[in-house]
Amino acid sequence: MRIDYESLTLENGLRVLVHTDRNTSLVAFNLIYDVGSKDESPERTGLAHLFEHLMFSGSKHVPDYDAALDRVGASNNAFTNNDFTNYYISLSKEALETAFFVESDRMRNLVISQKKLDVQKGVVVEEFKERCLNRPYGDTDLLIRPLSYKKHPYAWSTIGKDTGQIEAVTLEEARAFYDAYYMPGNAILSVAGPVASEEIFDMARKWFGPVESGRRPCRSLPQEPEQDAQRREQVERKVPADAFYRAYHMGPRMSPGFYVFDLLSDILSSGDSSRFHTRLVKGKKLFSSLNAYVSGDIEPGLFLISGMLEDGVDFAAAEEAVDAEIACICEEMVTERELQKVKNKLETSLVFSNMKALDKAMNIGYFELMGAASALSGEVARYRAVDAAGMLAQARRFLRKENSSTLYYRAIK
Repeated sequence: MRIDYESLTLENGLRVLVHTDRNTSLVAFNLIYDVGSKDESPERTGLAHLFEHLMFSGSKHVPDYDAALDRVGASNNAFTNNDFTNYYISLSKEALETAFFVESDRMRNLVISQKKLDVQKGVVVEEFKERCLNRPYGDTDLLIRPLSYKKHPYAWSTIGKDTGQIEAVTLEEARAFYDAYYMPGNAILSVAGPVASEEIFDMARKWFGPVESGRRPCRSLPQEPEQDAQRREQVERKVPADAFYRAYHMGPRMSPGFYVFDLLSDILSSGDSSRFHTRLVKGKKLFSSLNAYVSGDIEPGLFLISGMLEDGVDFAAAEEAVDAEIACICEEMVTERELQKVKNKLETSLVFSNMKALDKAMNIGYFELMGAASALSGEVARYRAVDAAGMLAQARRFLRKENSSTLYYRAIK
């Protein structure tokens, strides 16, 4: 899996990546800002996500961002996570310069007023209530993260710790956040589609070149100390069934351990022939569903297990069964057949995840953020390099009880 691209860094620090794809008629325009919830203060969480909303409220020359793109038949959206904020547009080649115009204007000329801020705070507060407070199991992330992290800012969800912190954001704080992070030197532009690199570089120079570089923030995050004791928490909620959650600390996104645990999560829970499904769901009928997955954070993240208990099953029995499966992974090497099966499945998934122009634009931008866009072409090789002995070693290192946090999410009867 190779994604070819050409790159240019403007004098103001903006990194521009171009992938030429003649198999599509649309152009994908993707702009990443190197700021996420990990860059927030513990007393003002949710600010990065709130600012994502503010970015759609209008700039000096583009008072209605969505309307400007609608007029040329473009679609757009954005998302924020722990590590970065991503804005993307899909549009025709003929309309491409509109994307450069609207994005460069809000990079330099976003209009931040008290009225706009109040409107967007209200929108985000309602989103918080809908996603986290009024939806069954919606507050799981708000519980698991602070249970797992005691120092690192991954301790809170992207949407923030609570609505109070969102409501407390001042106009001065919003403007300071914009000045600190929304600048060329803190951004990566990636474009994919039926375009030539030089025409994209010329548009980048024209529209983004005049933007002042600013001073890229110095990131100095508190590091999470090694967990040396098992943590546990129990809550009661009005939900349909009891739920079990477990989190283990693991390595960062580009470490060999990430590829190990991504494959291990599939061995445990991907498909009807996975260990969790055959033994604990279908076999012992302790869970109606049981999944394993990685958080995928750029810095050291989490290997997570979550499951819904069957009626009448107590937490002790469910946890004992999960512990037994984890012990098995730590005691015996997985079979070559199991490992090859999940490698084949994941390799197919990787190929499909790089089929569309927007996927490729996002992915080369993401890998550039992590160090080098060229690393994307080595993803398949890194998964292929995982062997059973390496998986066993990583499991023994990280899947220890003292490195785990467990949440019992009890349904109120």
